[in-house]
Amino acid sequence: MPPSRWSAGTGPGPIAPDGCAVDFYALMTDNGEAEIVHEAAGPGASILELGCGTGRMTRPLTALGHAVVAVDESPDMLAHVTDAETVCSSIQDLSIGRRFDAVLLASHLINVPDDDVRAALLATCRAHVSDTGCVIVEQHQPAWFESASETEHERNGIIMRLHGVTRPAPDLLSAMVEYVAGDRRWTQTFTARQLTAPVLAESLASAGLRLDRYLTKDEAWFCALPGSDGV
Repeated sequence: MPPSRWSAGTGPGPIAPDGCAVDFYALMTDNGEAEIVHEAAGPGASILELGCGTGRMTRPLTALGHAVVAVDESPDMLAHVTDAETVCSSIQDLSIGRRFDAVLLASHLINVPDDDVRAALLATCRAHVSDTGCVIVEQHQPAWFESASETEHERNGIIMRLHGVTRPAPDLLSAMVEYVAGDRRWTQTFTARQLTAPVLAESLASAGLRLDRYLTKDEAWFCALPGSDGV
């Protein structure tokens, strides 16, 4: 996504336009998300991965037998993706003239507060998924918007802290996340919008999609299909 007031980042190394620190994301590994995508897409499905970053999910998806086209607007991010076809483009401007069995929109991109940006993201998903395919989306857990608070946890030697949680509107949450790996420290500030069931349904319908099912109990992952409700 283009730079905006919704997200910004600091720290060593290149920072992508959406505020994500390239060197930090290069340290991250898949945490079971690729299996969720694999099961939803089906064995051998071709996958268009939107906002692939440094390939945290790209690598395990290709290892599972998927032909993946990985898209990111940051050439610094894409430099880390070596086992899939890559396209350097913003999601909104993407038009590669191909359709896929599955389109993946992860990393909570759908929770962007700007309705027009969300509509553009979903329009790209619909334009690139086959009529018999699926769109696989990761969103912030709906319950997280109520429970989010100052937290700290560690994963693979990386300390992650959530600071300054505020709720500037009933459906918005703003915070800063801090990542510490050894003597390196990155921060990213963000604002996310909670998508209630009606808002999600409306957003999907406007793009020619409909909610099929949730893929996880916490509703963080869901699958959408081409068409409208009742079709």
